[in-house]
Amino acid sequence: MAALNYHHLRYFWAIATEGSLTRAAGRLNVSPSSLSVQLKALEEQLGQPLFERRGRGLQLTEAGRIALDHANAVFAAGDELLNTLKGLGLASRQALRVGAVATLSRNFQLGLLRPLVHRDDIELVLRSGAFADLLAQLEAHALDLVLANQPATIDLDSDWQNTLVADQPVSLVGHPQDAHDGLSYPADLAHVPLVLPGKGSTIRTAFDRWLDEAGVTPTIQAEVDDMAMLRLIARESHGLTLVPPVVVIDELGSGVLVERHKLPQIRETFYAITRRRRFPNPLLREIGA
Repeated sequence: MAALNYHHLRYFWAIATEGSLTRAAGRLNVSPSSLSVQLKALEEQLGQPLFERRGRGLQLTEAGRIALDHANAVFAAGDELLNTLKGLGLASRQALRVGAVATLSRNFQLGLLRPLVHRDDIELVLRSGAFADLLAQLEAHALDLVLANQPATIDLDSDWQNTLVADQPVSLVGHPQDAHDGLSYPADLAHVPLVLPGKGSTIRTAFDRWLDEAGVTPTIQAEVDDMAMLRLIARESHGLTLVPPVVVIDELGSGVLVERHKLPQIRETFYAITRRRRFPNPLLREIGA
């Protein structure tokens, strides 16, 4: 294979960062037709299309995303060389782009990513958002992984891969000094203020079904979609909070909160969602995704 033409790589990098062949041509002070020829030459050398046209714009293919990562590394290495000779060292680093649904436990995310957090050779890019938006970014190769508490829907046309990375029961937790000893579950929950996840969550649905089957109408003090906020309210509330223990692991460990009642029949699941790719990010293996 002939040596890589770094002028072609620079042209490709400009198109990818500008998102438009015309804008990249203006930036490089060359004609769009000439730039198109250089891009085609690079694609032929690599044996992979680097862009696909979406409307009037260009979107990176999977190979294009990988090529852009390498182009960034190549040009960063050039900057590193200059800085090294000037006495300023810069370490080359791999990148892992992770999206997590906004309601997902921060403690769970940290536990999963902990093997990578302290490594100097890795850059973690963490994004939070709605499930559908994150899947769209994963499809567009802007993310390597999506963390969620539900799997992506798989059909004949999909290429999602759902990996169950954790599965744990939920509990009702409260303050140790509050008078919640000796309660009968679920009957006495009609008289205890409850802090619950929002109705869109799977554990809330299962909890409501459990109460309905027992004929119990709960006293709801708060409904909270965001797990980080649910944790904070659990610390402030004098009622009981329905929560996966991982969300309040620090509070349980320090004794600020205690588990009043475990609900093994209700489970919170955590999924790592990826796409089937010819060139998966090797860092995914290090976190079991």
